[in-house]
Amino acid sequence: MELWWAFLLLGAAVGFFAGLLGVGGGGIMVPVLTSLFLSLGFAESVHMALATSLAAIVVTSFASARSHHAHQAVLWPVVWRMSPGIIVGTLLAALIAAFLPTKALAWFFSLFMAYVAVQMLWNIKPKPSRSLPGTLPLAATGFGIGAISALVAIGGGSLTVPFLTWCNVKVQQAIGTSAALGLPIAISGTLGYAISGALVAPVEMMPAWSLGYVYLPAVLLISVVSFFTAPLGVKLAHRLPVATLKKLFALLLISLSAKMLHHVAF
Repeated sequence: MELWWAFLLLGAAVGFFAGLLGVGGGGIMVPVLTSLFLSLGFAESVHMALATSLAAIVVTSFASARSHHAHQAVLWPVVWRMSPGIIVGTLLAALIAAFLPTKALAWFFSLFMAYVAVQMLWNIKPKPSRSLPGTLPLAATGFGIGAISALVAIGGGSLTVPFLTWCNVKVQQAIGTSAALGLPIAISGTLGYAISGALVAPVEMMPAWSLGYVYLPAVLLISVVSFFTAPLGVKLAHRLPVATLKKLFALLLISLSAKMLHHVAF
């Protein structure tokens, strides 16, 4: 734990940006954790980064969902109908990820973050064109969102919010509902990576205090700090030029993803 200070700084940044821009921390955490784990000599650094990131998102997802619920911005019937698909998709993808090559995961993560960055840079939003589908289509959509979220360690907001907006859900309710759906994504993904890591990764190759692919000390340090910096980001969201900050954040995502590819995929 000689890099404890780095995990604390990462938690501060993750919480701040989550509160300020309403984004999950996976885009920041995965590349940074990959670099930190490589410097510590951990095997399966990308798998551990994805798992640890999802575990750290559990706390912030809960806090965010509770806050949106207090503002009556969560469509709970939609949450209940999408959650079964999300849980199955996230859990299954996290289990399968253990068998995927590190380079493949790194490329998939980086390409998806490029997609997220393009969304932010050009403020791309789908035009509302339909109503919410029935239970089965919602569950199927949840399955896809959960599976992708597990492979890139995000709370699903970059997929869930555009989908709900496309279905004529108000933006505030789309964000609040997405925040509530981030909790089953984070919990299921953490469980899946914990199980797959325990089954696949050799025990002697994993660091102490690991639960499968989840590195518990990093989860604790990141979560504790992010819990306190997220409210600061929320307060500043009404004072700072968020549109400009989103573009800068998008460029940060691209640079961090490129750095991770340089470390792992080449």
